[in-house]
Amino acid sequence: MDMQIKDKPFEVAGKAYTSRLLVGTGKYKDFAETRAALDASGTQIVTVAIRRTNIGQDAGAPSLLDFVPPSVFTYLPNTAGCYSADDAVRTLRLARELLDGHALVKLEVLGDAHTLYPNMTETLVAAKTLVADGFQVMVYCSDDPIMAKQLEEIGCVAVMPLASLIGSGMGILNPWNLSLIIEKASVPVIVDAGVGTASDAAIAMELGCDGVLMNTAIAAAKNPVLMASAMNKAVQAGREAFLAERMPRKLYSAAPSSPTGGMIGSK
Repeated sequence: MDMQIKDKPFEVAGKAYTSRLLVGTGKYKDFAETRAALDASGTQIVTVAIRRTNIGQDAGAPSLLDFVPPSVFTYLPNTAGCYSADDAVRTLRLARELLDGHALVKLEVLGDAHTLYPNMTETLVAAKTLVADGFQVMVYCSDDPIMAKQLEEIGCVAVMPLASLIGSGMGILNPWNLSLIIEKASVPVIVDAGVGTASDAAIAMELGCDGVLMNTAIAAAKNPVLMASAMNKAVQAGREAFLAERMPRKLYSAAPSSPTGGMIGSK
């Protein structure tokens, strides 16, 4: 990156990070592959589905903590699989106990098991309860600019609108709504859900998102570690393109890209 271009730090809940890529820890073949993919991604924040991943609940089973230590990565416990505000709040209180008072969490309250689209009514209820209880809430939400702003006003430390449905790999289907959310937000905006490949991540960053969160796009790739490396580069490239400010779009340009002055036959 041109050293003359000063980028603002990526900060969440008062802590700065050098990587703008957040990565999930589920769906890999084993914890060893999980760690290899995380290392290749360059991520510093990892999401953990408390209902599906052992971080001490099952003393007799392998624990993610042994492969992905909290001393190296910032854990982001999430409420994947929760369909009500009560379940989500209960799950994150358990996570706080298991992780010695850890307050930074990802809230997601799903509307149905088919689409995994967020239930925004329950999400708002859970967010209010968690913020009042001292949690630092990063929240998965629809790409509705009004809802995103309401979650920020409640006290969420980041809003995380979907690009498309969880696990779909369909990419960014509504860049206009994302742009509206980015324009009005004073907390980080992180695309969550729907990224399928590196170009999707780059586009999210080019729009001005502060970061991208993904799991399936890496874990379900034929070579997860290589895809993690690609996503690392894509997020960095997209951020640099955003800072560089792209050329205006035109239907055509009458001006040649190379100078014509001094050419034989020119006047």
